[in-house]
Amino acid sequence: MEEMITRVTDRARKNFSKGFNCAECVLESVLETIDTGLPTETLRLATGFGGGIGLFGDSCGAITGAVMAVGAMHGRTCLPGGEDRRRAAQDAAKELYGNPGLYRLFNQIPNMVKSQYGHTLCRDICAPWKEDWLCREHALHCREIITDAARMAAQLILADKADICSQPFGENVENLKDGPEDSKAEGCKAEDCKAKG
Repeated sequence: MEEMITRVTDRARKNFSKGFNCAECVLESVLETIDTGLPTETLRLATGFGGGIGLFGDSCGAITGAVMAVGAMHGRTCLPGGEDRRRAAQDAAKELYGNPGLYRLFNQIPNMVKSQYGHTLCRDICAPWKEDWLCREHALHCREIITDAARMAAQLILADKADICSQPFGENVENLKDGPEDSKAEGCKAEDCKAKG
């Protein structure tokens, strides 16, 4: 597992020197190193996320690249079915909010970046270089974030899915915790948190 993580992070780091943007670096390294079942052309989805979405400065592209990379393995490909539409909607919510649940998995990525870099928005992470965006120091800083995001993505992809989907929520917009009074939906079974993987 460690060898695979190293291959992903090394490739992501080199990708930045080749001219890929932050989101592309992370997603491409996973698509080319880990068998996601997705074609290389999937990389197109990441292009617009560079610079916090087309240089807007919003969510860091390395974060969005990591989310897409993890989603390539653990994202949903369909919703729960059944004739009872209400029950199917409840089951869909359980896949996301439950314990285990997919939001618990994806919530780890921005929380890890924030704990390391203090922010998740590109404009805040890169504030020191606002007046000199293309300088070397900024590029080196972003390359480190890309490397860390690729490592996070690879670790989450290669970890036990039931375990990573059962981690406590970090900071989140709904202020969800892990106590029963804060639960939005009953937990789903690990095999129900499907997608691939």
